[in-house]
Amino acid sequence: MTRLLELENVSVAYGDNTVVHDVDVALNAGVIGCLLGPSGCGKTTLLRAIAGFEAITRGHIVLDGHEVSRPGRTLPPERRQVGMVFQDFALFPHLSVADNIGFGIRHQSTAERKARISELLDLIGLPGYGNTYPHALSGGQQQRIALARAMAPRPRLLLLDEPFSSMDVELREELAREVRRILKQEHITAILVTHDQMEAFAMADRIAVMNAGRILQWDTAYNLYHRPAERFVADFIGQGKLLPGTVLNDHQVETEIGIITGLIPEGCDKGDPVDVLVRPDDIRPDKSSPISGEVLDKAFRGASFLYTLRLASGGKVLCFAPSHDNFAMGERIGLKLAFNHLVIFPRA
Repeated sequence: MTRLLELENVSVAYGDNTVVHDVDVALNAGVIGCLLGPSGCGKTTLLRAIAGFEAITRGHIVLDGHEVSRPGRTLPPERRQVGMVFQDFALFPHLSVADNIGFGIRHQSTAERKARISELLDLIGLPGYGNTYPHALSGGQQQRIALARAMAPRPRLLLLDEPFSSMDVELREELAREVRRILKQEHITAILVTHDQMEAFAMADRIAVMNAGRILQWDTAYNLYHRPAERFVADFIGQGKLLPGTVLNDHQVETEIGIITGLIPEGCDKGDPVDVLVRPDDIRPDKSSPISGEVLDKAFRGASFLYTLRLASGGKVLCFAPSHDNFAMGERIGLKLAFNHLVIFPRA
């Protein structure tokens, strides 16, 4: 695949305060990437540097084979052929939907502009809305119009800065899947910024987990969940608890809930103390098990309950169980191991 975007050793600073540190990322054409992390981790600053709104203080950014940023030189945003969808959509209230979409292609002939607007209205599922004004649209419809406006000039790269943050959780994930479908249909390369992992999972092919201005892991959603490279990633992605354990040999770790089998990473030797990542789907209820946990909390999820269980040592684990088995607060649940992946970290 063609490499569209490359960031090599990129840092961004405001005065003496460096907010993005030594980022190395590459994105192939047609791929949807995501910058995922907590508020204040530097993800929006990095996105703005890619767009050309922020200067970089170290490294360089290459877009479609051309260097667009280096210390002391920043190609302006309007010369990068990069589209951007903002958090508040930034639609022009006095312009119709058609005029909003066509705002960035005013240089085209009337016929070309009209055809492109019609094509995009069909693509986003809003045919016939061209004469409507933004105030008459729902939040989801406005989001689609903002997307169509950014796509109209056929940008080389589309950047989306928390585009679903003003919507409720269910609509966010639904729209993320819908936007992914639209971008894939148009073969558009994109980068999403979000703090919501379900949005990231629904939309992106590759995700960069960021914290304190650094990218900790750039990977697929599956690998971030099942093979986190660092403690922060393990804690931030999905739900789970770290349980103390001891390495028995090159493929087993002994823990309070039993011996867990898997690949022991390099640097962990027999007898070493480690912490084992235990996800809710790594444990199953088993009435016959001698190992049990006390129900401290429970959350109804429809088909299942998510239980927080206290072990004999006082440590806690999470466990999914079918909602037909409605365990009471304070009740003890027998536990059976159901690990498919062993994730361990040397204990600090």
